[in-house]
Amino acid sequence: MTVSHQDDRRKHLRVDFSTRIQVIVGLDDAQVNLEGSSKDLSLRGIFVITDKRFTPGSRCVVKICLTGSLEKIELVMEATVVRQTSKGIGIVFDSMDVETYSHLKKIVQYNQIEDID
Repeated sequence: MTVSHQDDRRKHLRVDFSTRIQVIVGLDDAQVNLEGSSKDLSLRGIFVITDKRFTPGSRCVVKICLTGSLEKIELVMEATVVRQTSKGIGIVFDSMDVETYSHLKKIVQYNQIEDID
């Protein structure tokens, strides 16, 4: 079973989340692997700080390796590059498995900063 970003039409909370990210972009019949750092993250997508640029609409796979636990946890999402800036690329998640969605949801909840009156 997979979860699609189209299943949840709410606006997604974006949180600061800095970690190493691997992005595999399919260009024609070749693949380009890049590593970068994430700047922020939501249930809908991620911004990756990198000097590489890809055309919006480029399909890719995003891999986030979570550390700090006894077992290695790797989140893998099918995605699309939606924008590029001088600092990096914005990527929207197209689909992911249910376990990845669950981990992603926990990351966003854990990193959410409460508004203080």
